[in-house]
Amino acid sequence: MMIHERNDKIWGHMKSDCSKCSGLCCTALFFSKTDGFPKDKAAGQPCTNLLNDYRCKIHSQLEKQKMKGCIGYDCFGAGQQVTQVIYQGQTWNDIPDRSTEIFDVFINVFKLYQIRYYLIEAASLISAQPLKESIQCLIDENIKMCHYSPESILSLDLEQYRQRSNHILKQVCKLLQQSIDSEGKKVPVNFLGGNFKGRDMSGADLSSKLLIAANFEKCLFHGTIFLGADTRDTNFNNADLSEAVFLTQGQVNSAKGNRNTKLPCHLDYPSTWK
Repeated sequence: MMIHERNDKIWGHMKSDCSKCSGLCCTALFFSKTDGFPKDKAAGQPCTNLLNDYRCKIHSQLEKQKMKGCIGYDCFGAGQQVTQVIYQGQTWNDIPDRSTEIFDVFINVFKLYQIRYYLIEAASLISAQPLKESIQCLIDENIKMCHYSPESILSLDLEQYRQRSNHILKQVCKLLQQSIDSEGKKVPVNFLGGNFKGRDMSGADLSSKLLIAANFEKCLFHGTIFLGADTRDTNFNNADLSEAVFLTQGQVNSAKGNRNTKLPCHLDYPSTWK
């Protein structure tokens, strides 16, 4: 049974394109060395490895230098939206007196793009068709907000929008589990470093679970929910994630896998997956 309706076109604008950004993730965000970044860095301060053309000086060495925080980060395309659309190509270097504003706008737009990503996938789920109209209304509202002026974006009540979206996503997850007869399926309490090789994890709700360094080699994840799961160093070698739900590019980037790992059609194989 297929979980998703196939529609490749809807995912194009949700992919990061660093060539159209201005290093916003490398500048606007707080970095912690303990989270796999080059060093501790205050929000609003450019990373020391950010070049004048907004490229990363050590991008080809991230894996070798174990920069897991950099490898795992993905903005869902928010960076190019802020740089190219909201500020029409102007960067925080071009208008330094507005740099703080630009960084704050980026953080808000990133939050909206993250929510939109989940809503778009929710709309593609066959089991969620009864909620499709409500989901689409939230997507349309999201797109509209991401085209507001900087002042309007900064004044948004993002928490209220997030709560409305979460309410719908919870309903979507329930419908999904009902459709594959897995509602209430028991999952282990602790996944940290555990060995689950070869298990059928289909239908399991792994939302917000710590899957750090867990071994899921050759596992099947048909309709498995990954909403907010921590997949740092999770082993997905030879696993089938093609029908996993709410799995993000950042989660894939943070995990381990190979070219025999099956991914959802809208996600890319990380360069670290040999």
